[in-house]
Amino acid sequence: MNSLSQIDVKWYYVLMLASVTVASSSQILLKKSALKTYTSVMREYLNPYVIAGYGMLFVSMVMTITVYSGVEYKIVPVLESIGYIIVMILSRLFFGEKLTRNKLLGTFLILAGVIVFNL
Repeated sequence: MNSLSQIDVKWYYVLMLASVTVASSSQILLKKSALKTYTSVMREYLNPYVIAGYGMLFVSMVMTITVYSGVEYKIVPVLESIGYIIVMILSRLFFGEKLTRNKLLGTFLILAGVIVFNL
């Protein structure tokens, strides 16, 4: 990593968390689209949810690539794993999905892995 100030590095972490949040939100939009029935294949793939979802994934990708220029490469995949937690929370809020014991255990294991990796 080049010699960036602490403020610059913190900005990259904020940008990475924003990227993960955007990607997680796009997954919610894509699932919302998948739960609907459409009158044609064209409408199934060219509707506002799908277009916005893939647009958000593109924006997230650009944000993540930008982050790679300011933080160590090994930390980005760790931060990306937070997306699993965000998707679980958003699925609960938007789709009413239950938080089962297995989902919570999986979330705990993801957080534990992130913590252990950063020790």
